[in-house]
Amino acid sequence: MIYISEKAKEKVDHLMQEACLTGEYFVRVSVVGGGCSGLSYKLDFDNETQPNDQVFEDHGVKLVTDLKSFLYLCDTTLDFSDGLNGKGFHFVNPNASRSCGCGESFAV
Repeated sequence: MIYISEKAKEKVDHLMQEACLTGEYFVRVSVVGGGCSGLSYKLDFDNETQPNDQVFEDHGVKLVTDLKSFLYLCDTTLDFSDGLNGKGFHFVNPNASRSCGCGESFAV
């Protein structure tokens, strides 16, 4: 399962309304190679699922990831911070053995 915090849900809802994205859109979460620690998170809005996608829903938000990314994202929570120390989306990933200082990349 992939989870989303209440704060991240509010921000996702706001961004979707701002972009005029309707009910068919969802949050696509994926892991790509790169970053200081080797792997980076990627977030997009999408409206088409692929054959091997894993689909989850938490707090009324549909979260979709490909099977390969799910191996790195299992039990991860998408969160949002609007504080002075790092504004934006971030991931709370229990599978990450280390992450870089900016929180944009991780390793397992």
